[in-house]
Amino acid sequence: MGINFEISDLIPAPPKVVFNAWLSSDEHSKMTGGQAKVSATNGETFEAWDGYIQGKNLELDSPSRILQNWRTSEFEDSDQDSLLEILLEAEGKGTRITIRHSNLPEHGMQYHQGWFDSYFDPMKEYFEEK
Repeated sequence: MGINFEISDLIPAPPKVVFNAWLSSDEHSKMTGGQAKVSATNGETFEAWDGYIQGKNLELDSPSRILQNWRTSEFEDSDQDSLLEILLEAEGKGTRITIRHSNLPEHGMQYHQGWFDSYFDPMKEYFEEK
């Protein structure tokens, strides 16, 4: 069945700004610190964190939801892609970002902390400086 989890955090920017940054190669790279080649088009593939993460956009509902197939270079060839759902909801002057990550392989719980270390924390710093 795979490993599933849900996490969230508050990002100091409006949902539309976070949504657009997630799907912009330049902004995604700046807000995470890892090189990204992403797209704001349904069906397009993407890479993030210098090619460590790869996937495909499945559904893009601006500015509130991104659904992607997602895998890292640590997945075995036989592992199915995981499913990543990113929900963005206005909260105060910022955005409540919720990550629902499902169908992860056995080592998948490592990504739970990885979202905080590699995305939420650098995103908060990036948007606070803007």
